[in-house]
Amino acid sequence: MTEAASTALQIEEPLEDRLAAQLCEAAAVYLEPKQVDDIYRAYQFGAQYHQGQYRVSGEPYICHPLSVAIILAGMRMDHNGLMAAVLHDVIEDTPATKEQLAEEFGNEVAELVDGVSKLTQLDGKTKAEAQAENVRKMFLAMVKDLRVIMVKLADRLHNMRTMGGMSPERRRRIARETLEIYAPLANRLGINQVRLELEDLGFAALYPLRYKVLDQAVRKARGHRKEVVAKIRAAIDTRLQESGLHCEVLGREKHLLSLYEKMRDKHLTMQDVFDVYAFRIITDSVDDSYRALGVVHNLYKPVPGRFKDYIALPKANGYQSLHTVLAGPFDLPMEIQIRTREMHGVAESGIAAHWLYKSEHEQARVHEWLRELLEIQKNAGDSMEFLDNLKVDLFQKEVFVFTPKGKIVKLPRGSTLVDFAYAVHTDVGNHCTAGRIDRRPAPLQTVLQNGQTVEIITSTWARPNPQWLNCVATVKARSAVRSSLRDFQQQEAIDLGRHLLEKELGSHDAVLADISADKLAEALKVFHLPNLDALLEDIGLGNRLPLLVAQRLLQDGAPRAGTPNERERGEGSSRAAYSPLIIRGTEGMVVSLARCCRPIPGDAIIGFFNPGKGIVVHQLDCNNATEFRKKKQTSWLEVEWDKQAAGEFAAEIRLELVNKRGTLAEVASTISRMGCNIENVSMVNQDAQTSTDFITLTVKDRVHLAGVMRELRKLPVVLKISRAKT
Repeated sequence: MTEAASTALQIEEPLEDRLAAQLCEAAAVYLEPKQVDDIYRAYQFGAQYHQGQYRVSGEPYICHPLSVAIILAGMRMDHNGLMAAVLHDVIEDTPATKEQLAEEFGNEVAELVDGVSKLTQLDGKTKAEAQAENVRKMFLAMVKDLRVIMVKLADRLHNMRTMGGMSPERRRRIARETLEIYAPLANRLGINQVRLELEDLGFAALYPLRYKVLDQAVRKARGHRKEVVAKIRAAIDTRLQESGLHCEVLGREKHLLSLYEKMRDKHLTMQDVFDVYAFRIITDSVDDSYRALGVVHNLYKPVPGRFKDYIALPKANGYQSLHTVLAGPFDLPMEIQIRTREMHGVAESGIAAHWLYKSEHEQARVHEWLRELLEIQKNAGDSMEFLDNLKVDLFQKEVFVFTPKGKIVKLPRGSTLVDFAYAVHTDVGNHCTAGRIDRRPAPLQTVLQNGQTVEIITSTWARPNPQWLNCVATVKARSAVRSSLRDFQQQEAIDLGRHLLEKELGSHDAVLADISADKLAEALKVFHLPNLDALLEDIGLGNRLPLLVAQRLLQDGAPRAGTPNERERGEGSSRAAYSPLIIRGTEGMVVSLARCCRPIPGDAIIGFFNPGKGIVVHQLDCNNATEFRKKKQTSWLEVEWDKQAAGEFAAEIRLELVNKRGTLAEVASTISRMGCNIENVSMVNQDAQTSTDFITLTVKDRVHLAGVMRELRKLPVVLKISRAKT
């Protein structure tokens, strides 16, 4: 280390200088002196530009990037990566530019810092959209250089360690993002040490009370377990030595988030979880690992169906180990992991094994995933879709199946034949028509199980089916289907829409070419569409009925919503219900509200074309609407309420009331006080204590109805209240 760098070793100097000295000492263990000097020079540059900036804790801001770099030095990050860590916030938070960094420290460092920096020009974006944009940018940079994500993970880890001064709301938001994206990402990249700490810190910040209770219970249980753990460990160690195996046997403790999730998902008590003992055996070779497995299986009885060989079939993140569960002393279940020292290092460090072990296998595995990630990014329609796809990818668990030639294909649990087809090749997925599982025909939606042999049947005419999106489990399949549908669905929809519209116009002795430009322009303005292709696409996709479009194109005069008499003929119509209601493509049609569910503004709704009644509007979750949609899939269309909807709409509520004199009067008085009229009251059940009544009242919208129900719920005579519908 040079004289300039060694001055930071003085203990009486400020915290930032002491951290710089700690970083230089950690880097000097494996880097050249000149490289350590470059890191110190980066610290001086960052300290200058961050001068006057402080963290919530009151520490100088430069302490944070120094701490991030120290975390990475513990993973043997190269010197350019460490410089980027020290400088990772200067572009985002100071006047320093990417060009300045390139001039001072080289293009490599500048690109790394830019990759970690958040996007600043996100005007008009929601917080969720801004987060998605920044995650997408980070992953694109990560595809070019893995060190970007290493810096970002270390940055997030230090932020999680130092959240004490933040508001509870901000802590929860950061913790949720950490548990949804960064901890799964560390797991996907195999960085187990970082993942465990991110998960426990995130758990503590998101659910502080649950964390505290569980932590205290674990500490208490740990004291009672020491003697049992020591006996089992000694028995395993002795038997391994007798077999000529020199292994390291370690007791292993589950971290708190893992315990919490197991209790929550499997409905276990703390005692049930704590009764599982865990050990890890570290061997010198793969051969020794399998021999050690035989030793422990001879020592304690293995539990059937609980053995997994991740050495022969590694996990997607490169993790390799043998897992087995044994019935230990006093029939206590024991989880045992057996792996080599190098496998253990990769399991703990993941992609950091690039620097620790120079593992070609590890590099190939990660770059394969990054190539898939790049394909997902290209196929994603926007950043929100990319983020959704990423979360699916990060949380996957594996199932292993075989091709007819015996090649192993690794897929997330819950994958179908469609996922398998896309895993083989995108073109295979795009043209698949059916499949065989263990030589037997199977539908494409069939969920795959471990060990099956899978074959895909393709046809050149076949195209992706939109329904596949409901059954696929892999991000590659989902993004490829969406991309393919976007590519050809638009033109196909336009062609289909033209055919349907021409057919409908033909029934009126007209053709589309006869429609004047003015009439077409007027219709497009009413439909809020830019051109004829957009209208035809809407028809082809089923968003508009060709009958309604044809009627609009052929009608004379201004559009109408139906005369009062026509409205009264509608199903459950109301004279105030129609002017504020927008039904896309229903100009000139009679519109009515269904009596069965009585939709009001604010409800999610759906419309059905009913000959003789026009468009009948139901609530989206109405049982009648659901049944009708199943039977007549082409007769429904999207509808929506106008934002300025005003008037009175009939709604029906169901009340269970105390059966005593004056009850209905008290209810009616409250309803009147809330600005509503009662149209009808019917009693469906009555005994000595209670009665069940249905009341039809008029309200302005869903919010108004909620207020009325809230006030009624406060009455002592109201035992239960709900909105009535089929």
